Amino acid sequence: GRRNKVKEASGIFTIMKGYLLAAIPLVPSAICVLVIFFKDSEFIKIFICSLLISIFGYVSTTSFIPVIAKYTAQKGLSGKDLGKKGQLNENVDVPEALGIVAGTVYLVCTILSQLAFAKNDKQLVVYNSGLFSICFMIFLGFMDDTLDLKWRYKLLLPTIASLPLLSTYSGSTAMHLPYPISTLLMSNNELTLLGSFINVFVIVDTEAMGSIVELGNYFLLFMGLQAVFCTNAINILAGINGLECGQSYIIACSILFFKLYEITNASSIIPPTTTSSIGENELFAVLFTLPFIGTTLGLLRFNWYPASVFVGDTYCYFAGMTFAVIGIHSHFSKTLLMLFIPQIINFIYSTPQLFKLLPCPRHRLPRADPSNGLLHVSTFPCKENEYQWFKRAKHDTECPNCTLLCFVLRVMGPMHEEKLCLCMLVLQILSSVLAFGVRYYVLEK
Repeated sequence: GRRNKVKEASGIFTIMKGYLLAAIPLVPSAICVLVIFFKDSEFIKIFICSLLISIFGYVSTTSFIPVIAKYTAQKGLSGKDLGKKGQLNENVDVPEALGIVAGTVYLVCTILSQLAFAKNDKQLVVYNSGLFSICFMIFLGFMDDTLDLKWRYKLLLPTIASLPLLSTYSGSTAMHLPYPISTLLMSNNELTLLGSFINVFVIVDTEAMGSIVELGNYFLLFMGLQAVFCTNAINILAGINGLECGQSYIIACSILFFKLYEITNASSIIPPTTTSSIGENELFAVLFTLPFIGTTLGLLRFNWYPASVFVGDTYCYFAGMTFAVIGIHSHFSKTLLMLFIPQIINFIYSTPQLFKLLPCPRHRLPRADPSNGLLHVSTFPCKENEYQWFKRAKHDTECPNCTLLCFVLRVMGPMHEEKLCLCMLVLQILSSVLAFGVRYYVLEK
């Protein structure tokens, strides 16, 4: 009996520690809400309604996951956790594709939130186009989990799913360049050689001294490619318990803070019920981000180490398209890209394997040591004279996989799976801090 009480106390402590860790990324947003509370009561009312809907999303997600997990396991949609070799749960089947629960609950929450945003036909079109794109990607992700689609389809279908976003986009197609970069396009009131070349394809604003470049349809192409990147970037940076949900949760918290901080910095808070584009952008982002935080936190509770469910490609595509929808319709696609710094680094570092310049195994996740449970750099076999630039030693017959996870393990040495995940999430937080530093202290000067 005493042993059971100790286990119960330990379980309660673990849960409380998890909630405290999850609350840390939300602290900056909470401070902003307190500031806004004394400035705009109308916005706070809508925010509280969205917060209650998000809490409903969290409770619903945590309630439905155990139920749906039984059905997916019964239908064979499950797999072994490759990071648990040598442990007692090595051969346990873990239900997969539980991102479908978070995605479905999220759609319900955002449809409920629609009553607070869509006041006219234009807003209704914008809102529904975002819901359509997200719904399409949830369907694609679940189809990938069940049919194991090839990579060419994973690139093609997100492109199609982004068309409703691009067709309803009504924001600026100009790109603002900070002072050091604008001098590359204009110098001494004249276009430079580079500026003249770029001016052939797009319009360099000479009156703004090269600080504004009108991209036109090229900007729509950029946003379409960004949607494809976001949907695949989280899927590539994965492989350990809690990482997919964890990085998405931090990005979502960063987006929420960014929009709330924009409100606190405004000289006069514009009521969201007006037709001002500023009010609409901020409100749209908040109403789409809060339910995502709630449903993601509910899924993370089951996916954290040791994971009792896997999120699957369903969640990765759902999360990526949600970020793309928020970034495009709230008109901060360039800032959103800066929040994906770890994902961009991982993509660039993975390029040799993704484009078949190096052999690319099906699973590039870190290798588990059965003797101590620590994760090591995973490798693929090669000859002594092959891939010299990528090896740790010249005469090695194994070459490390090109992923950010393996790079962290090469630098910091073998570590426990939970510790590795925490390191990656700290890196994600630091990247958000860097992104906001660049956004407010470099680009605005």
